[in-house]
Amino acid sequence: MKKELRPFHDHVTCDVCGRTILKGERTEPYLVQGGQTQTVCELCFGRAEQAGWIRESAHGDVPARGPRPQERRPFLGRLRRRVTESEERAEPQAEHFEEPPDPAEPAPEPETPRPQEAPPRARRQDPRHVRAVPTNAEVKIERALELFNASEHQRTVAGLSRSLGAPYAAAQPDHDTPSTVNLVVAWELSWYRFKIDLGDANDPVGLAAKGDELNDIEEELRNWNAGLDAEGRLVIGVAQQ
Repeated sequence: MKKELRPFHDHVTCDVCGRTILKGERTEPYLVQGGQTQTVCELCFGRAEQAGWIRESAHGDVPARGPRPQERRPFLGRLRRRVTESEERAEPQAEHFEEPPDPAEPAPEPETPRPQEAPPRARRQDPRHVRAVPTNAEVKIERALELFNASEHQRTVAGLSRSLGAPYAAAQPDHDTPSTVNLVVAWELSWYRFKIDLGDANDPVGLAAKGDELNDIEEELRNWNAGLDAEGRLVIGVAQQ
């Protein structure tokens, strides 16, 4: 039997990328430090040169010895220098001694201390402003309606009036709290009772109760003596019949 001959090809790898060199592919030997030779494929020439490898064909350019490592200061010398710097920073400053006074010179007159001025008296602050409360019942009601018309509750009442019609309204001073006026605003299907504190300058108007039936309102609070004017504000004398 005729024996078949096949070409023999050694498996050579690139020492940079580790890839197996193909048959017919160009390679180049490079010298590294220590005089060792490394095989580099043509795709890795640039990487080898960046790493400091030199082609074997240009071995005359290789320096006789590698770059001299940077000289480092001995550890003991650096330690001594730190100790010296610490001692310099810790060295106390020279004390300053005053010279004794000359007996021939007259002694300076002692300064007379000035009376310390008392700090201005802090004004007592009350977080809640207090208004003067009228004593007349009619003036109380007028003042209470002014405060109500300046509050957000007036806009609520005016908005409901556009849907439900003009409301019944009654305003009268509270018998138990002289600074308070009770205000009731009612329709056939709903009512609201407000407490208006004439002595509170911050938040004088508050909703006290509300309901659906007019009979639920106390009889003494149903003395309808007020109503809405053309601008939707509560005033005395525009009562509903």
